[in-house]
Amino acid sequence: MRFAVLVLCIVVSVLGPVSGAYAEEKSKDTGSNTAAVDLAPGARSAILMDAGTGTIIYEKNSHDKLPPASITKIMTMLLTVEALDEGRLQLTDKVRTSEYAASMGGSQIFLEPGEEMTVDEMLKGIAMASGNDASVAMAEKIAGSESAFVDLMNKRAEELGLKDTHFANCNGLPAANHYSSAYDIAVISRELLKHDQIIKYTGSYQDYLRKDSTKPFWLVNTNKLVRFYTGADGLKTGYTAEAKFCLSATAARDGLRAVAVVLGEPNTKTRNSEVSGMFDYLFSQYKVHTIHKEGDAIGTLKIEKGVKSELPITAKETYSVLLKKGVAQEGIRHELVLPESVKAPVAEGQSVGKLVVYQGTQVIKEYELKAGEAVPKAGWWKLFKRTTGSMFGVD
Repeated sequence: MRFAVLVLCIVVSVLGPVSGAYAEEKSKDTGSNTAAVDLAPGARSAILMDAGTGTIIYEKNSHDKLPPASITKIMTMLLTVEALDEGRLQLTDKVRTSEYAASMGGSQIFLEPGEEMTVDEMLKGIAMASGNDASVAMAEKIAGSESAFVDLMNKRAEELGLKDTHFANCNGLPAANHYSSAYDIAVISRELLKHDQIIKYTGSYQDYLRKDSTKPFWLVNTNKLVRFYTGADGLKTGYTAEAKFCLSATAARDGLRAVAVVLGEPNTKTRNSEVSGMFDYLFSQYKVHTIHKEGDAIGTLKIEKGVKSELPITAKETYSVLLKKGVAQEGIRHELVLPESVKAPVAEGQSVGKLVVYQGTQVIKEYELKAGEAVPKAGWWKLFKRTTGSMFGVD
């Protein structure tokens, strides 16, 4: 289909030098964007990503396949909140603990066989206390068994385009053929952060389970950064003897949200210190430049033989790019690329074009644009009236 490029220029000023003005996505340039200093010398693998744009600021062995320990639970939480958003679960639903779930060792909330907690309480137990038992109980609630839930985890990883990940369980306990990478974990973390409600759990430092019972259980977040680093509100720690100390962390400040992942750290002090330093680097060196805010009208797509002749295109999220502080944003412009028209029917969520952001002549970001609603094919009578109406100047 022939494409017409509709250029919506927002050139800030006359084009100047483009080097250093933005943080380019590593998927497009794997060699030129790593921070000049090693931000995580103690980690076996690490990555620093801007959550808003997906721009990679720093990486170290980020595609190495390593045991992820309890960082595995980020995918478990993602599938849980997706089930909540889709209405397949409610926070008030009761989750029964099986003998198998109660038998999990390691970090746990000491669920008894047959004990019931709500989905809300289970999420607290997973996010804050890293409960292996709570993770299995939720997996069984959602999929019927842990093995069926693991299949969903691997399917979701494939949908996210992850190449370095394979799950064997839902909690990260040592298992054969269970691995991920710092890059893949950052992508899963970014996806989880699209569900705002998760911060209620990952960002809380302390809470209680069974508070009004004879056996109250005090929860203290295993991620100490949520208390000691300003803006930190997640996501998940991990440790096994094989994986060493791991962390996928997030923090928000001045309109930016960072995701930092470290794997194979020697101890918790080094882990927390290096992640804090990664956050400091991003917040001190970068700023966000917004192209379109969520809900902004972007353009109009012509529809052939549909019940509607035009479909408005709006921003489904905030479209932005990451820029270096202290460097003027010369030459930042964007182009809306849409076909001249598409034939009905058009499905909701169907890809219909893209928004391309340039620094001078270089592409620095592309956003896929999707139809915000379905447009069915029009019947012959509607098409006939539309044709005859246009002949006589009637809409």
